Amino acid sequence: QVQLVESGGDLVQPGGSLTLSCATSGFPFIGKPMSWYRQTPGKKRELIAALSATGTNLIYVDSVKGRFTISRDNDKRSLYLHMNNLNSEDTAMYYCHIDLIAFWNSWGQGTQVTVSS
Repeated sequence: QVQLVESGGDLVQPGGSLTLSCATSGFPFIGKPMSWYRQTPGKKRELIAALSATGTNLIYVDSVKGRFTISRDNDKRSLYLHMNNLNSEDTAMYYCHIDLIAFWNSWGQGTQVTVSS
């Protein structure tokens, strides 16, 4: 079965940086577009970043564009999210995802990012 394990979340001060990781297994990572989502209590999980199977095409929502960078390492079957200049609005549970409708119900436990002074 598909397994997605997020890690790297932490408590960080405003303006700080974090790098999140997602270790994957149970599916052919190579050839799959990937993405990062985030969710706060009472809110719908939202897509914030995505990249193609080759890692050459990247998409970001306006709220994180210029601050976050999504990347992948196919040899390690891993997805990463590099986050810079964090602010309170970035506080959320972060999830990686296989960006295909067929995998709509495949989620890990997420990793918590809290931005506070």
